[in-house]
Amino acid sequence: MKAGIVVFPGTNRERDMEQALRLVSGKAPTMLWHRDTSLPDLDLIVLPGGFSFGDYLRSGAMGAHSPILREVRAFAERGGYVLGVCNGFQILTEAQLLPGALLRNAGMRFLSQDGFLRVETQDTAFTRDWSKGDVFRAPLAHGDGNYTASEAELDRLEGEDRVAFRYVCAKGTLDAANRVSNPNGSQRSIAGILSANKRVCGLMPHPENLVDPDLGATDGVPLFSGLVKSLVA
Repeated sequence: MKAGIVVFPGTNRERDMEQALRLVSGKAPTMLWHRDTSLPDLDLIVLPGGFSFGDYLRSGAMGAHSPILREVRAFAERGGYVLGVCNGFQILTEAQLLPGALLRNAGMRFLSQDGFLRVETQDTAFTRDWSKGDVFRAPLAHGDGNYTASEAELDRLEGEDRVAFRYVCAKGTLDAANRVSNPNGSQRSIAGILSANKRVCGLMPHPENLVDPDLGATDGVPLFSGLVKSLVA
């Protein structure tokens, strides 16, 4: 699998993502600079977490206008696979590659804690190595992770099976109003969504931080192993 990771000023999770991709795929990804105006031959583009451009204006707003985003958009329109995690998810919404927006957390506090996600669909390259209903642990590290969209857009995401992950409690129970299971207050407890063709995925938590047994858990491995199986086949 040929993967590329876009680096913006303020990105701080690119090495975590590089390690995750390398450990699971056996191949080091290519680092891409935000000012690049062309892409190498790639199967997957990843927009990692951090604080692109210091989160000025809005989180991800300036990153969405970097030169490389024109190439990322064209890549996605050709059917390429794109993954955005945390600030990468924010950039994907700001660039209108995914619907909705990420607002300030409901509690108005930066969250740095573990969360639990439930897999809502298995019918994607990003989720194929889980079963629908599986629950896994993933670290949260964001101040603007409160996913919101119009009721019509939320209904469309649900109806088209485009909700990838939801925030739940450790046992998988869903309670959108419960700040323990839905810590940032996201509408319908949505933690990750998909594009119409299910080849662009954005999520707020960080599965890339739980792929190494030396760090005590491998909950995030299925995200990357599923992509490898889909994009190498």
